[in-house]
Amino acid sequence: MNVTVIGAGNSGLAMAAHLSREGNKVTLWNRSRNNIPQLMETRTIHCEGAVCGQVEVSLVTDDIGKAVENPDLILITTPANAHRELAELIAKNIRKETLIVLNPGRTLGALEFKKVYEEFNKTYKPLIAETQTTIYTCRKTAEDSVSIISFKNNVLISAVKPKHNKSIIEKLPKCIREFFSPASSMIQTSIGNVGMILHCAPLLLNAGWTENKDCIYKYYYDGITPTVASFIEKIDHERVQVSKKLGLEVESTKEWMKRTYNIQGDSLYECIQNNEAYKTIDAPHSLNHRYIMEDVPFGLVPLEAVGRRVGLDMKHTSLIIDLASAMMNTDFRRIGRNLKDYFREHSIAEFKKMITEGGNDAGI
Repeated sequence: MNVTVIGAGNSGLAMAAHLSREGNKVTLWNRSRNNIPQLMETRTIHCEGAVCGQVEVSLVTDDIGKAVENPDLILITTPANAHRELAELIAKNIRKETLIVLNPGRTLGALEFKKVYEEFNKTYKPLIAETQTTIYTCRKTAEDSVSIISFKNNVLISAVKPKHNKSIIEKLPKCIREFFSPASSMIQTSIGNVGMILHCAPLLLNAGWTENKDCIYKYYYDGITPTVASFIEKIDHERVQVSKKLGLEVESTKEWMKRTYNIQGDSLYECIQNNEAYKTIDAPHSLNHRYIMEDVPFGLVPLEAVGRRVGLDMKHTSLIIDLASAMMNTDFRRIGRNLKDYFREHSIAEFKKMITEGGNDAGI
């Protein structure tokens, strides 16, 4: 299968190496040539862990035209703040219909991607989907090296129109199909986005430790203490309440962790402590990290927007957005996926239909 992987970060390297090792023809694209000179020269990714060895890919490029020349599948692994720009870039350059999967979409990424794509390309209509999270627990260790700590089980995937969800998995390369499960709708992949629960508040609440140059701490094991875990469960409860209002209750982060990692625990804190895959993960060295710069504007901001739109008090979610905005001197509600256009153009009933059924071909 001809697969194009967009983004040479943590999961991009992992995905490109894994797919190539299993016999797929992989093109790896990254926006900045400055970040991939060695990869462009050798086309080799050095892997350790669940995928081990040196793996050669077919092409490494910063030319989007070459990257989307003839893909059977496009897997986007960049942070969500690149989704709008990528939708436009791909739309302007692609000349075939294919499957495009955001890994992950964060909150309502596939919906936004589809809307932007269609503004620039009405000829080729791709099938656009998003995942709840990536299938890899991994860390990039150098420009051309990645440590794949483990695979996640039953990662949910959904197209904008959920009637396609089962067939989407059949369109994926065989080596990754087993890690995905079809979601009932984007509610499960978007409102089911647990990254915004596990990333935003803990990093903000550990700001002093994070910015201490003499200190390296384990993000999950050390940073998410019983008190921090208890607080993020309050944000998690608001997230679950949003899903209920939309008609499909999602699982809590605690239950997600149990299912995904096959672990046990009576609380979120216990589940995190029992998760072997988290033992080696160091905390970021700065607050200027995707845990804040991606997960707040493209996770918590749209979650808050939907929650308020359906009449919920999102005070714990709002508190973290306010704290992040104040600490980072950034208006995350303004720059994030605030859904104002959707609420301006559609009633709440239409919006619900849009994220549960994909709307209708004529309008939404």
